Amino acid sequence: MQRQYTGTAGKITNCQVGVFLAYAVPAAGVRVLVDRELYVPESWVSDRDRCGEAGIGEDVAFATKPGLARKMIERVRELGLPFAWLTADEAYGDNGKLREWLEETGISYVVAVARDTPVPAGAGKAIRADQFAAKVPGQGWQRMSCGPGSKGERLYDWALSPAGQGRHLLIRRSPASGELAFYLCWSPRAATLSDLVKVAGARWAIEECFQAAKNETALDHYQVRKHVAWYRHITLALAAQAWLAVAAARPPGTPPGSGPGESGRAREMT
Repeated sequence: MQRQYTGTAGKITNCQVGVFLAYAVPAAGVRVLVDRELYVPESWVSDRDRCGEAGIGEDVAFATKPGLARKMIERVRELGLPFAWLTADEAYGDNGKLREWLEETGISYVVAVARDTPVPAGAGKAIRADQFAAKVPGQGWQRMSCGPGSKGERLYDWALSPAGQGRHLLIRRSPASGELAFYLCWSPRAATLSDLVKVAGARWAIEECFQAAKNETALDHYQVRKHVAWYRHITLALAAQAWLAVAAARPPGTPPGSGPGESGRAREMT
C-alpha cells in the first residue's frame, strides 16, 4: 500500500489501486468486469527488497495505468472477445500514447479528455476544448439521451466537431447546470453523433459493475497485503460476478445446465 490518489475516495490516501476492464452490451443489459491489474507505484518497483516482502516478483516492472489498460485490451483481443468500441475516463483519454496505439490497432474509441485539450481552430492554430465549446452556436447543439439512468433517460446537449487527424471532439453539456464534458473520438468506420453519444454513455457501465461487484461478490471486502493474494481475491470476485451475469441472462424458467451444449447433468469444474 502507498499514499496515492484514488477516484473512489476522491483524494490522496493510503490505498491499493486497481485498473479494471469492463465488457458491456447495452442493448442486452449485460455489463461485467472481465480483467484487472494492480497498479504498483514506481517507488515500489525500484525497491526490490520491499517488493520481495510484498510478494511482487522480479518480472513485475513499472507500468502506468494507461499501460495496464493497454495490456488488458491486448489480452481480450487475443482471446477473441468481440467489441466495437472502447471508452474510458480522462486518466486514459488524456494519454496520447494510448490513443495512438488504439488508432494503430484499429480500435474505435470515445474517451473523456480534459477541458484544456487543444482543438484545431484553422490556419495551424489550436484552442482549448472549453474555449471551442463557447463558440458553438445554438443550433450546433442537439439534445439526446446517452442511455437510461436510475432516474430515467440521461438527457444532455451534444455538439460534435472535427479535431484533426480523423478525430472528432464530442462535447456534452448539462441542460440544468451548463456543466461541460469533453471526449475525443476516432474510428476507422463512419459513425454518427448518435453512435458516439451512446458509446460515451456506456462508460458508466464500469461504475455499475463496481457497485454490483462490491455489493454481490465482495470485490472490496479484503485486507490482503500480498501481491498474489490481491489477484486471487479480485479474480474470484470477478469470476463470481461473471457467473451471476450469465445466470441473470438465462431465459426465465430455464433450469441450470440446460443451455446450448449442456446435458443438464452435474459436471465437474477444474
